This record gives sequence, structure tokens and C-alpha cells, in this order.
Amino acid sequence: MFKYAATFALGLGCVTPVAAETWDMPTPYGDSTFHTVNIRQFAEDVAAGSNGALDITVHSAGSLFPHGEIKNAVRSRQVPLGEFFLSTLSNEDLAFGIDSQPFVATSYDDAARLWAAQKPVITGLLEKQGLMPLFAVPWPAQGLYTNGAVADVDGLSGLRFRAYNAALEEFATLAKAAPVQVEAADIPQAFATGQVQAMITSPSTGANSTAWDFVSHYTAIDAWVPKNIVVVNKRVFDGLAPEVQAAVLEAAAAAETRGWEMSAAEAAEKTKVMADNGMVIGAPSEALVTGLKAIGAQMLDNWKSGASEDALAILNAYQAH
Repeated sequence: MFKYAATFALGLGCVTPVAAETWDMPTPYGDSTFHTVNIRQFAEDVAAGSNGALDITVHSAGSLFPHGEIKNAVRSRQVPLGEFFLSTLSNEDLAFGIDSQPFVATSYDDAARLWAAQKPVITGLLEKQGLMPLFAVPWPAQGLYTNGAVADVDGLSGLRFRAYNAALEEFATLAKAAPVQVEAADIPQAFATGQVQAMITSPSTGANSTAWDFVSHYTAIDAWVPKNIVVVNKRVFDGLAPEVQAAVLEAAAAAETRGWEMSAAEAAEKTKVMADNGMVIGAPSEALVTGLKAIGAQMLDNWKSGASEDALAILNAYQAH
């Protein structure tokens, strides 16, 4: 029936343009988070690069799917693409979480080398699930948020400690703190209700959650540089016209480059925001660094003992350069 309707319209001299394809894209973080800002620019670039053939609607702050459901929503084609925190997949394979291992990669240069070693492995693991990575962007290096200065790791003992992945749960446990899973959007309420008393997270998350309302000190321990990743359902991507695929890949490459630059700028900017709002910004004491690195070394040993050959290959490649 549609064929005849189209023929009739053409017979009347009416040419109906092909409607743009629309993709919904869930993200876990709010609109003020630089990751979301970068993704919205990515969506604009895709629309421009595809001459309007593909329109991506970004649903931020977990408004379409909760963070923990985004990857499977893309896999099951409920949505074509989405963003999530890469190391949340560590329970599938430890290769996904090596960037959240304390003191393995603590600078942007280290993080870039680690991603170069990690990307081919991650690509292969995701491909088995019908997924394809488009780009990955790091958070600023993770710092410690507490009420009062922490002289050494004993100062963390007994605290209810916010965790966002398995590595942080293990870290908190080894520091004799009590890990509590709390998403970024829920941080202020968690502190206000006493659900958590301390956390390790980026200056971005600290400033965006107005950390000065509930903690007094930020210690720049630069523990790790974790990443968010944007993935697309491979079958859906393969269904795009070649020129639209090219537009998506070009926009993704630009988003990765831009995102790393935004992250570096964000680290300095948001640390200043916290200082301007009265937080004490400081470097860790030698005793604290020593204690934290001891925990990191123990965690890496534990990680190695449970790591797949793929995961170990990443670490070996990273440490070889």
C-alpha cells in the first residue's frame, strides 16, 4: 500500500524528502558535566556531517536508563548508542577496569598510553557483544574528599566511603573504610544523610556536586585517571549508509580529541572552583602517599591474580613503553 501511495504522490509532482533517522542516546551525567557537553557537541557534529540524515537526541543524567542499564540497553538495541563509565564492566573482564587501578596511570600522558594498549582489547571484547566503541574520554585524576585533613591511611579507617565501581569498593575495604555505592547525581544527598562521609572522585564531580557543602578538604592524590566510553550497537551502525557511518566516525574522533583537552582544562578549573568556595586544597603527606601506594600495589597483585590473558596483555603492553 505504501508503494502505491508513494507512486501517487510522485505522480502529483510531490517529492517528499527522506526523514532523518533519530537516535536516542542515554548518558549517566548531568548537563553541566564536561562529558555531556562534549557528547552534545558530538551529536551536533553528526547532524552536520551527515547533512541532517542522522539526528542524535541526548538524554542526560540517567533520565532514559539508569547508569547500570545503559550498556545492555545498547546491546539489546533499545537504544543505538550510549555512554557509561568503562570500569563498571570489570565484573565481565578485568580488562575493562585497569584504568581504575590505583597508581597504575596517574597522569594524562600515562592514561593516553594505557588507552592505546587497552583499546584493541576492549574493542574485541565489545565486538563479541555486538558493540563497537566510538570514543573514550578520561575524567581528571581522582582526588580525596574528607572532612578535615587526612595524615595517613589510618585516617580513613571506619569512614563510610562512596564507591562507584568494584575497584573503589576494594580500595575502601583495604583502607578499613566501609564502601557504599552512590551514583554521582546522588552524592550531595548521600553526604547530607550520613550515608557517606568521604570519597575519591574527580574535581569535576566534586565541583558539580558542590562538595564544599559537605566536606572541607580536597587532597590531590591523583590516584587514577578513569574513562567514560561511548559505544554503538554494531548492527545498527552497519545499517547506516556509508556516508553517514563516515560522519559518525569523524565526529567520534573529534569528540575523543576534544574530550581529552576538555578534561585537562576541567581539572584546573574545577579545582579552583572548590578553592574559591572555601575548600582546603592540598597535596598528600608522604605518609599518606606511602600508605595509598601500598594499597594500590596490593590491589594490582589481586587484579593480576584474577585477570584474563587479555587484561594481562594490556598491562604488559602499557608497562613495556
